[in-house]
Amino acid sequence: MSELNRNQKIWLVVSEIPEGKVATYGQVAEMAGLPTGARIVGNVLSKLPRGSHLPWHRVVNSKGEISFTQDSPRYQTQRELLEAEGVVFLNQKINLKNYRWDGA
Repeated sequence: MSELNRNQKIWLVVSEIPEGKVATYGQVAEMAGLPTGARIVGNVLSKLPRGSHLPWHRVVNSKGEISFTQDSPRYQTQRELLEAEGVVFLNQKINLKNYRWDGA
């Protein structure tokens, strides 16, 4: 699989995550055909151009946490975007049973 094709598959999966839901890096990787590619997903999303409309903020780690350092501006941005969509945090965690996208 070429890098561009791989990236496009990741972008497509992320673009389908509905408002108010999240997916994990591993979940996105699996749905994109990269069953061990969670880190690849993070890397691809970290390189999105400024102004991209891809809902990158809906991707979190397997613990239901934002992967950025809590005191960083990127953490605050991601949290604010998720909260604006109705995602609730409890002790810096998202309850994946309530907010995880089922892919449907």
